[in-house]
Amino acid sequence: MGDYNPDRIAPDQSAPKNSSGIPAGLFAALVVALLALLGIGVRYYVYGNLNAIHCLLSLFFSINLLICYWEACLFLRRDYIEKRTLYWRRRQQETGRTPVGEFLFARVPLRQILSPTLWADVWAIYSLFDGSFSDRRTFGFNVDIANGFLTPVPTLILYAACTVDFLPAVLAGILGVMLFWQWAYATSVYWVSFFVAKRQSRITRSEMYTYIGAMNAPWVLFALLGWFVSVRLILDGNYSVLGH
Repeated sequence: MGDYNPDRIAPDQSAPKNSSGIPAGLFAALVVALLALLGIGVRYYVYGNLNAIHCLLSLFFSINLLICYWEACLFLRRDYIEKRTLYWRRRQQETGRTPVGEFLFARVPLRQILSPTLWADVWAIYSLFDGSFSDRRTFGFNVDIANGFLTPVPTLILYAACTVDFLPAVLAGILGVMLFWQWAYATSVYWVSFFVAKRQSRITRSEMYTYIGAMNAPWVLFALLGWFVSVRLILDGNYSVLGH
């Protein structure tokens, strides 16, 4: 961990505008879009139609897979993140710029695009709004690590089942009930822990609504939709709820 310099500037932030690379935020958006379109496209190829619920779940599964990688980075670079949080706080004070925008628009060389050190900045910046992600003793830190290492495989299985129904509907439904329920429950407990610890007093109301509320809401709203779909899979014994 000591080989990483926490005082470095965000990747290629000072590089010329015509330098090679891709903005970090754009790359993340492309990953989600490609993963979602893959499932939607396979479904259309196999069944010749589209389904709104399947499209929404495809988007959610794709977001979660990307976040799982980031959460693995949270574990792999946990010492670095604690130091890097201090860097971003100091940089914000010195420049007056928003760290979120600075990171998202920083151009990343393709050779670094999968670097855990690069994506550790996601958590260092998020720690400006919720310090629990630079403190490995907190619920938020540990529940996200658990999600990052334990849910990618079940997510892929359920994503494939909802797309091409390769599993019996009842089995897919049971997996979905377990997976979606834990997402909704864990996120709800995270929100409760945030307010019980009174972390909202350290940020503005708009930051609370944006970064704590809106950015975590998909793991409750999509999870409730997925839980409903999973129950229907069990009760119906088929994939009719997804238009199969």
